[in-house]
Formats: sequence, structure tokens, C-alpha cells
Amino acid sequence: MTTTAEPAIPFRFFSLRVATVRRLSPSLVRVTFRGHPDDGELADFHAGGRDQSLSLFLPHPGQDAPVVPVDPAGYRATLGAWRALPDGVRAVMRSYTVREQRRDDDGGSEIDIDFAVHENGGPACRWAEQAAPGQRVMVLGPTDADNGSVRCRPPQDTEWVLIWGDETALPAATAILEWLPAGTKARVWLEVPHAADRLEPATEADAEITWLVREEGAPSAVEAVAAAEFPEGVAYAWLAGESGSLKALRRHLVGERGIDRRRVTFVGYWRRGVSEDGLREEPPADETA
Repeated sequence: MTTTAEPAIPFRFFSLRVATVRRLSPSLVRVTFRGHPDDGELADFHAGGRDQSLSLFLPHPGQDAPVVPVDPAGYRATLGAWRALPDGVRAVMRSYTVREQRRDDDGGSEIDIDFAVHENGGPACRWAEQAAPGQRVMVLGPTDADNGSVRCRPPQDTEWVLIWGDETALPAATAILEWLPAGTKARVWLEVPHAADRLEPATEADAEITWLVREEGAPSAVEAVAAAEFPEGVAYAWLAGESGSLKALRRHLVGERGIDRRRVTFVGYWRRGVSEDGLREEPPADETA
């Protein structure tokens, strides 16, 4: 593979192969990837933890590998060449969280990505359902742990953290809880389709976690959060998942709870009735507005 001509931008393309696949719950599949031998075994990949995201490029059915024409001029040139290809040829691109990166004693590395899967899912969901060791993908990922794709950044004066996420945000929310310093106050709402999707995070934070299970008739995000008593002190909120739910919850936090809008990070991973391709074509929202 190539190194980019854009050293100031800490991202590049990595060719990966599926190492293992594990079903975590009815709605989550974990795929572990290792670097292709020609790509230095992910030696240059450096995830920043928390809600670190990357762009995942997947093959279409019948293709042995995703079609991404890597350009030595850098990732911007590569993305331009990729966009110029016909829809049925160019690789399917989706955004995902790096659930965890691990390095071996010999310098090798592997990363986990957790896929939210469900009936009538899109191409990434279908790919994850049939993923098998040896299959090839490509990612556009970070070469510096301090990069712009880590959005969860509580200000230094934060006294407690509020987290809300649905099943698509469960990997990121769990990674954030693992990252929070010991004793940090956190009030967390995690929405999942099934009771068996409740995967308790390992955290040293003082975290009160409420599971909102849809098959059990759980209230909406706003209803659940509105009924809660918040801790005293300066809050930071991280919200991720379905964009309509995020907007309603953010309005509640800012308008009714008085949290400074600059201290609310929200990331719309999906929208009801809109594909990720369609969501990407919309003007970007101000995530701290």
C-alpha cells in the first residue's frame, strides 16, 4: 500500500482481512480485522479510543475485494477516484467505530468493529451477517491517536457526563465508559431492541446505566431522560444514534435542563427512512450547536 502525500492529515488507507467473527448478542456482531501482510500489519494505524470512527469500504456480492483505486497522491485523490466509479462497482462505504485496537508483542495489530444487525438491513449489515475469516475490506483510518474523528472530548471543568446511545452507538458508548477516569460521575441511557442486547460495560467510572429495551416497551430517550434527576455540577453530554431522537434530546437538554449547547456533542449515525448515502449528501449539522 501507499503512504499519502498529506502528512498533516492523520488518515490513510489500510487493506485488512477478517480474522474472526463473533455474535455478541441478537443485534451485535463483532468482526476482528488484521492488516494485510503488504500493509505492515496495521503498524501505522493508531486509534484514539472513545468514539474513534473510520470509513469502512466493503465489496459488493461477487467481488473478492472492495474496489477502491488507491492513489499515491493521498486519500483525497483516492476518494475522488472512488466516487467516479459506477455505483455497482465502487466499494460500499460506511462509517463505523473502532471498538478496540490491540497490538502484539511482535508489532502486529488488530482492530474490532461491532456491527448492529437487524432484519432488512443495508449492505453493511448483510456483509457482517455473512462475514468469514479471510475476507478482504479496506478502511480509511487514523495514523495519529489525536485526530478529528474522536468527537467525545469533555472539557476539563466537566463534573459529570451524560451519555445516550442506541444500538448503533453501543460500541462507542461502551468504549467511552471504559475510557472515563475512575470515579467520574456518569448517567447513561442505552437503547437496544432486545433484552439479550444488554452487554454491561466494564468501567471504573461512577456510572448509573439505564437500559431502554424496546421489546419491553421502554420509554423514548426524551421521556427517560426527562424523568431523571441529574447530579449537581457542570455537565458534558455525548449523544449518538438515530438523528431524530438526538435532536429531540438535545433540545430537552439545552432548552429545559439548561446545559450549555457547546457542551453537548451529538452524532447522527442514521436516520429513519434515509440510507447512510442519503444522510451523507445532506448538509452537515453543527454537532455542538
